[in-house]
Amino acid sequence: MQEETIIVLGAGESGVGAAILAQKQGYKVFVSDAGVIAADYKNILEKYSINYETGEHKKLYQYTPVMVVKSPGIPEKNETVIFFSKKNIPVISEIEFAGKFSSAKMICISGSNGKTTTTLLTYHLLKTAGYNVGLAGNVGKSLAWQVAEEAYDYYVIELSSFQLDGMFDFKSDVAILLNITPDHLDRYDYKFENYVASKFRITQNQSATDAFIYCADDATMKSYMSAHSFAATMYSISVKNDADVTADENNLHFSIAEKNEIISTSVLTIQGKHNFYNAMAAGSAALLMGLTKTQIEQGFSTFINAEHRLEKVAVIDGVTFINDSKATNVDSVWYALDSMQQPTTWIVGGVDKGNDYSVLESFVNKKVKGIICLGKDNSILEALYGARGKLFFSTNDISAAVAKAKAWSVSGDAVLLSPACASFDLFKNYIDRGNQFKNIVNQIINHNN
Repeated sequence: MQEETIIVLGAGESGVGAAILAQKQGYKVFVSDAGVIAADYKNILEKYSINYETGEHKKLYQYTPVMVVKSPGIPEKNETVIFFSKKNIPVISEIEFAGKFSSAKMICISGSNGKTTTTLLTYHLLKTAGYNVGLAGNVGKSLAWQVAEEAYDYYVIELSSFQLDGMFDFKSDVAILLNITPDHLDRYDYKFENYVASKFRITQNQSATDAFIYCADDATMKSYMSAHSFAATMYSISVKNDADVTADENNLHFSIAEKNEIISTSVLTIQGKHNFYNAMAAGSAALLMGLTKTQIEQGFSTFINAEHRLEKVAVIDGVTFINDSKATNVDSVWYALDSMQQPTTWIVGGVDKGNDYSVLESFVNKKVKGIICLGKDNSILEALYGARGKLFFSTNDISAAVAKAKAWSVSGDAVLLSPACASFDLFKNYIDRGNQFKNIVNQIINHNN
């Protein structure tokens, strides 16, 4: 019998993981990346004797694959994707492919904001409780790679809308949807309703034995849910309304799966109202997986969040420098500014996504003492904030931005990098932007010493 072929588009973490799993399952594999394959991933492909091409999509057209596994950054409108789709060859995501070969419990998390923190927190809760658990999706190692080489009983998976778009038969045992605000609309014909529908794909194929944890305070989600039915057992979280899981300033109240637990918010290492939502979602998933109150409290109290998410970098001369480079949309900045308790110099800017900054007005008026625009094209922000009577500076140099912020600040102030925009005008990605910010702050410390 002739070997069946799988083509993998993209040779990053996702694509290489899919290639390794496909080979292990007996497929002939060809990897194609139109860009330059990073040396580490190229070495891995060669180690496994997996054929590939780099810098173009050309040799892949020699194959008639049984399926194409696509990296999430490649849009459905890509001409190679269209070519194979027209031939009725399935084009799926790495997550979809990996799910075909795993019987592990899948705890899947999505939302426009907070999904990384919630994913990491959920993973930490299960890990510290002794569960055999893997971390995958947008954080951690490729799910397909882990399915190929590990034997986890549980996976906690962060899912973007791009990944969900390529998922068809995959099922979440626990699906968490935190919130939905406009983002990535260029991938969805600039129609918010298309993006919303994409996010709700996290619930597809669920049955009554599965769980769907959702935010009852999100108006967009409530509207969509009122017009659609869901097969899963549903659990609501809220800081405003009656729900299965609620929060106030002092406690998180869980009433799910015949369990009633109260956990003090004082044990949380992550603070702010937005993190109450994240903790409620993660704690709910943990309870559904059988963790005890004591185990959840232990996990909450020892959790260290990932970089670039309201990350306290340093305090210099009484001024707190905070790296929130992951805040690439307005909603994320809303939560960041909401959490600020001191006069703040706000560093904002980058590649604007058609942002509506009006929702930030109250915070800008009450909490922001100065605004620094950081980007190649700051015209939108300059028009909006340049004549507000506040301290204002516009630059395309992050060193100049940090220096100006420090010059404006006095003891008791904060400097917040929370851009509301993509990073690709001046940086490789949000990680590079955040790391450069931290390096400059650390240089100030070293200079002072």
